[in-house]
Amino acid sequence: MKSDFERKRFIQRFVILAVILLAVVGIGIRFLFGGDEKRIAVILLMLAVGLVILFFISYREIDHTYREIEHVSDEMLRVLQGEDELPEEEYMQGTIGILYTNFYKMVTFLKENKEREMSEKVFLRDIMSDISHQLKTPLASLNVFIDLLLDDSFTDEEKRMRVLNESKNQLTRMEWMVLSLLKLARIEAGAIQFDRKECDLKLLLLQARDSVTYLTESREQEVHVICEDGRKLVCDGDWLVEAIINLLKNASDYSPEKTEITVEVEHNPVFTRIYVKDHGMGIAEKDLGNIFKRFYRVHHDVNPNSVGIGLSLTKSIVEGMGGKITVRSEEGAYTWFIITFVHVD
Repeated sequence: MKSDFERKRFIQRFVILAVILLAVVGIGIRFLFGGDEKRIAVILLMLAVGLVILFFISYREIDHTYREIEHVSDEMLRVLQGEDELPEEEYMQGTIGILYTNFYKMVTFLKENKEREMSEKVFLRDIMSDISHQLKTPLASLNVFIDLLLDDSFTDEEKRMRVLNESKNQLTRMEWMVLSLLKLARIEAGAIQFDRKECDLKLLLLQARDSVTYLTESREQEVHVICEDGRKLVCDGDWLVEAIINLLKNASDYSPEKTEITVEVEHNPVFTRIYVKDHGMGIAEKDLGNIFKRFYRVHHDVNPNSVGIGLSLTKSIVEGMGGKITVRSEEGAYTWFIITFVHVD
């Protein structure tokens, strides 16, 4: 986008100033040298030639500066028109160089914002799609159960109670899924700020163990916590407890009855690791890469009410606090989930 307004204004002002300068110099010379017209003419001619040379030099520099500004303006227009290709930054010095640098910073900022908005839209779309997909099955089951109850299809009280209990299980499943998805969405969207502070790690692990007692006792499983008294860890205690609870529930679901589950802590000057170990059915090597994906389930015949969100939520919690979670497993033998927090001074 080119405009000659500034260039024309420069020419007009230069001409006016040159005429005024020649007039003033002519009057001054006439006053100093009297009526020597020839000398006055020579001096004025030399001055005029100098002004012409100065004009062309000045105009060239000003024209170059405006051309650079116009180039930046054209690049801005390209960005506003939605072109995805980022223009290559040019190295220049001085004020124009600062203008170029700030322009490219602005373009980079706008591009990052656009990509962030697009990723948030994709994330929201996927979350809504996941919720609607996962709600279809329990809602369909509930509709069937309600229709049967309304039609008085059950004369046997025991069958009626079984249907009511299954309906309750479906409602519990939907509630757990929606709450977990909302937590997961808030964490992945950065809406949750983890309150990291020094916590008593053993107390947190015992709290997590106590929270799943109802589940482990019903399956006659024992949960052992191996951690030094007073061991400290910088983390968000409430969220870490939730992550450990998810791992303990997973260990209980995929382990036989009357087995042991161990929560063990390894500490050294570099890192602190939390192991959640079970002696269950294990995970096949082909499934290890997908185990933390949302709604991914390895064994569909175990705990049919599970929706496969717990491990994905746990991963988001751990990574949100600056940690890392990995899994080590052998099919038919054991599974270890390992949470690692590197110490930062």
